[in-house]
Amino acid sequence: MGAQNKLLVELGLNNTKNIDDTYINNKIKEIRKKVCNINDKDKVMMLLKTITYIDLTSLNIDDTPETIESLCLKAIKPIAEDLVGSNTLLHTAAVCVCPARVNVAIDTLNKENARQIFIASVAADFPLGKLPFEIRLKEIIDVTNQGVDEIDLVIDRSLVLTHDWDELFNQLSQMRVACKDKRMKTILSVGDLPSLNHVYKASMVAMAAGTDFIKTSTGKENVNATLPAGIIMCQAIKHYYEHTGRKVGFKPAGGIKTFTQALEWLILVEELLGDEWLNKESFRIGASSLLDDIVKAIQ
Repeated sequence: MGAQNKLLVELGLNNTKNIDDTYINNKIKEIRKKVCNINDKDKVMMLLKTITYIDLTSLNIDDTPETIESLCLKAIKPIAEDLVGSNTLLHTAAVCVCPARVNVAIDTLNKENARQIFIASVAADFPLGKLPFEIRLKEIIDVTNQGVDEIDLVIDRSLVLTHDWDELFNQLSQMRVACKDKRMKTILSVGDLPSLNHVYKASMVAMAAGTDFIKTSTGKENVNATLPAGIIMCQAIKHYYEHTGRKVGFKPAGGIKTFTQALEWLILVEELLGDEWLNKESFRIGASSLLDDIVKAIQ
C-alpha cells in the first residue's frame, strides 16, 4: 500500500462517518442563540475583525477593469475613518478575481502600496470542474504564473459521486504541485454533494493531498455554504489536525450576505476549532455583498 493510500485509510476514508443530526441541529441552535446574545459593543468589535477575514470577491463575466479597481480600493479602505479612526489599518484579507483581471488587481494594489492584501484567483474550470484534467491543471499553472498569492480551485464533483477517492487524491496532489508556493484553497461545492458523509470524505482527501484551505462553495451552485456542511468540514479539519499536526484553514463562501450570517460562521469556527483558527491564515469568508451589510450594521 502506498503512503498516500495508507494515510487515507488511517484517516477513515474506508469507513462511513457517523453523522449525528441531533448534534448538528443543537449546535446550530446554540450558535444562533449566542449570536443573538452578543451585546452591541462586542458585536461591533467582532464585525470589525470579520472584515479582516473577508476575501472580497467579484467573479462575473462582465467585470471590467474599472470594476476590479473599485473592488481593490474597497478592500483597502472598507470602512470610513470616522468609524474606526484614521490610525486603524483595517482591510480585507484578499481580493478574489477572474484570471483575466488578475493584472488589474496587481496593478491597483501595487499603485496603492497595498500588497499586504492577498490576490486570489480561480482555476480548474471554475465553477464547473468538468473539463479534462489536463486542461484544468494547465489553468492552475497559468494563473500561478500570473503572480497571484492564492488559488481557489474547484474539484471534479463526479469523483466524489462515484467514490473515486484515489483519483480525487491524485488530481489534487498534482494541483498542489502546480500551485507551487501559492496558497491552495480547494472548493468542495458542498451543495452539489449528496450527503454530509461525502462532504467529510472530500474534506479529508483534499487535506491529505496538501490543500491549505477547504472551501464550501463556488458561489454559483443552487445551494452554497450551509452551517451543517460547515460543522462537518470543521470536524474534518480537527480530525486531520489531531492525526497529522498540520493546520488546514476553512473558508465558507456563497450566499453569505448578512452580518448575522458572518457572526454565525465566526462563532462556529470559534466553537469547533478554537481561537487559534480566527486569523486570516486559517479562516476566510468569501463574499461580494457581505461587506456592505457589515459596514451598515456598524454605522
